This record gives sequence, C-alpha cells and structure tokens, in this order.
Amino acid sequence: MKDIATIEDIKVFVNEFYAKVQEDDLIGPVFLQVIGDWQPHLEKMYAFWNAVLFGVAGFKGNPFAKHAPLKIGQHHFDRWLILFGRTIDTHFEGPVADDTKNRAGLMAEMFLHKLRYMADAKRVIV
Repeated sequence: MKDIATIEDIKVFVNEFYAKVQEDDLIGPVFLQVIGDWQPHLEKMYAFWNAVLFGVAGFKGNPFAKHAPLKIGQHHFDRWLILFGRTIDTHFEGPVADDTKNRAGLMAEMFLHKLRYMADAKRVIV
C-alpha cells in the first residue's frame, strides 16, 4: 500500500469518505440537510486537504463557521473519525496517512472545544 502523495490520492479518500458519510445513519442526515450539491463541497475538501497536507494554496473558507450552527456533538465527531480513519486505512499507509488521521483528530477536538464553549456562553447569557 502507498502513502498519500498527490492531489489524486486526496481525491480518492475524500470521495470515498463522503460517500460513506452520505450513507451513514448518524452523520449522513446532518450533512444531507446542508449540502444539496456535493460536487462543490468535494472540490472544497480537495483544496482543504491539499493545503493542510502539502501547503498548496487554494483553500478559502472557514470550516468551523460552517459547522457551528449544526446540532452536532461528541458522538457525531466520533463517527466522523471512525469513517475517516477507515477510509484512509483502506487505501494508504505511511507518515502522511498517519498525519492525515492525526490532523483530522485534532480538528475534531478543536471543533468540539469551540462548540462546547459556544454552548456554555449561551447558557451564561440566557
């Protein structure tokens, strides 16, 4: 098995991962309620992971801002990470594949931390 090395490799894992997401009974409905046309989302994810993994310019956006209004919690991120890790492990092995899974885990932790902070702030304000 090879490591993740090119944009074509990124497209492999992004496409397969989001195909799994759409079929998943827990996180699928969350995505399906906000994404009508999957191709622009996939294109954005190719650019995102290309920037994250290889430093290639081209990603524009604020991923957390897109997730903040969603009703998601720890169990959603746990499922996301399981599907993501399985997808990477099915196709790739090596330092970049390991780094990709690690970065996904760090992003999930950061998003959860911010979501909890926002929820706590709302409780204090109300």
